[in-house]
Amino acid sequence: MRKLCLLLLCFFWGGIAANAQTNDLRTKIIAIAKEIKGTVGVSVLNLDTHDTLSFNGHAHLPMQSVMKFPIAITVLHEIDKGHFKLDQMIHIDKSDYWDTYSPLRDKHPGGNFDITIRELLSYMVSLSDNVACDVLIKNLGGIDRVNSYIHSIGVQNITFKATEYQMAQAWEVQYTNWAEVKGLTQLLNLAFKPSFLSPANHAYLWKVMQETSTGPKQIKGLLPVGTVVYHKTGSSGTNKQGVTAATNDIGIITLPNGKHLAIAIFVSDTPADLKSRESVISRIAKAAYDGAIK
Repeated sequence: MRKLCLLLLCFFWGGIAANAQTNDLRTKIIAIAKEIKGTVGVSVLNLDTHDTLSFNGHAHLPMQSVMKFPIAITVLHEIDKGHFKLDQMIHIDKSDYWDTYSPLRDKHPGGNFDITIRELLSYMVSLSDNVACDVLIKNLGGIDRVNSYIHSIGVQNITFKATEYQMAQAWEVQYTNWAEVKGLTQLLNLAFKPSFLSPANHAYLWKVMQETSTGPKQIKGLLPVGTVVYHKTGSSGTNKQGVTAATNDIGIITLPNGKHLAIAIFVSDTPADLKSRESVISRIAKAAYDGAIK
């Protein structure tokens, strides 16, 4: 009986400590988010303890290039089903090009060449290449294929309606590709499970996520040097009114004990400059990291 009472007491005090840490982190996030005008959405999910925290977790916010993570998942799922192969060659025609950010186009300005799906995924995820993204969408059969697949695996609070090219045609189109940040940490959690894809495709997905070179001052910005982070950024332009629709970063942070923290941070519809937007993301990520290692 005495042992049972001691055990219950440990659970009781442990629960109080966990709630105190969560409340402390929430207070820090709210304080950081208030520093800029606009909407800040945050979702944090410990993949081992399943502790969660969100701020504006159900707001519908524009994804921009964050959508390239679920697109990559969809492509790899189709490969697992035998519809494609990772080293299958895809033809790139010059008609696939337009005026956009594309290291792939810069390397092959004339178009008319073949490239593997493996390389296209690397360009799309690690370098956030817009041409590579739309070529993969085209080969999937359209953006609706991504929307249907992501919903089929139980992640309902994300919507895909437009390609990168379509988003570039008018400011408001980017808002048709929206996500709730809670849905993105749910997707990160699902995709990180070893059984989610075949071993080879699972390893490749997280390889290109770890190799992401965009947004070094966002989630990774204030974390200890050498921290392994798998992430995908997304950013919009700034309109004539000086408003930036999206500065986003989602990913999985590896903690010192080898456990993992899924995090999604969106900074939306703000007149704040890039330094301020990235500072919000990096400080929230660091606060979540510090809270998780206590």
